[in-house]
Amino acid sequence: MVRTSLPAFTQCADGLRPRIDAALQSRSAPADGCPGELCEAIRHSLLAPGKRLRPMLVLMAAESCGGTIERAMPAACAVEMVHAYSLIHDDLPAMDDDDLRRGRPSCHKAFGEAVAILAGDALLTRAFEVLATEIRPAEVAAACCAALAEAAGPRGMVGGQADDIAVAAAPHKAGLSSLADLESIHRRKTGAMIGVSLRLGALISDANAGQLSALEAYGRRLGLAFQITDDLLDVQSDEQTVGKRVGKDADCGKLTFPGLLGLDRSRDRAVQLIDEACEALVPFAARAEGLESLARYVLERNR
Repeated sequence: MVRTSLPAFTQCADGLRPRIDAALQSRSAPADGCPGELCEAIRHSLLAPGKRLRPMLVLMAAESCGGTIERAMPAACAVEMVHAYSLIHDDLPAMDDDDLRRGRPSCHKAFGEAVAILAGDALLTRAFEVLATEIRPAEVAAACCAALAEAAGPRGMVGGQADDIAVAAAPHKAGLSSLADLESIHRRKTGAMIGVSLRLGALISDANAGQLSALEAYGRRLGLAFQITDDLLDVQSDEQTVGKRVGKDADCGKLTFPGLLGLDRSRDRAVQLIDEACEALVPFAARAEGLESLARYVLERNR
C-alpha cells in the first residue's frame, strides 16, 4: 500500500474535526434539570481542544464500509464522550493525579474532585443515551450499545487501567513484567476504545464479515502503536506540545514500552505495527485512504 503523507491526514482531519466539535456542542448544551456547574464541567472536558481521533475512526470506518458521516455521527459523539469521561477519571488524585489535560486545567483542578467524578459519570451515561435514541434501526442501536459497553468495561478499558495501576503500585505483586503482559494491558486500556470506534462505524454501515475482520485487524495494531508512541512522547516530548504533564510514567513506576524495550526497539515496533495496520486495509482499496492517513499520523506524532 502506498504510504500516505502527513498533510493528507491534516486535510482530512481539518474537514472532520469542526463537524465533530459542532455535534459535541449540540449534544452537551445546557439542559433543564442539569445543574449549571455540572454542565460547565462536562463541557470543559468534552469540548477541550483535542485530536478527536476516536470519533474520526468511527466516521472513517463508516465511509470505508459504504456508510455516511451523518448516520455515524451520533456514534462518533458517544465514543468521544466515553473517552472524555475516562480522561476525567484518569486525572483524579486517586488515579494518575494530573492537573493538566489538553492544555487546560484538568476537570478536578477546575471544579473539584466531586464535580469531576460526577461529570465523568454524566458523560458515560450520556454516551449510551445518544446511541440508544439516535441510532436506527433499534437492533443496530442495541448492538452499538453492547459493543461500547464491552470495550469500556471491566474486560476492556477499565480492566486495562486496573492492571496498569496494579503494576505501578506493586510491580512484583502484580506479576506483570513481559511484553505480552504490557500488550495485554494496552489492548484493553487503549486498544479497546480504538477497536470499538471502528466497529461502531462498521455496524452502522451494515458492514459484512470481511470488512469487520479487516477493521478489527487494523484496530488491534493501531491501538498498540498509539500506546507505544504515547509512551515515547512521555519520555521525549514536552508539556506544551502534548498538553499534559510528561515524564510521569517513569515517576509512577509504570510498565511502559520504552522502559521494557528501550527507545529504538519501541520506535521499530510502532513502525511495524502501523505497516501491518495499513496492510489490513487493502480490501477497502481507495475507500480507506482516511484510515491509512490516520495510522501514519499516529506514527508521525512522535517524530
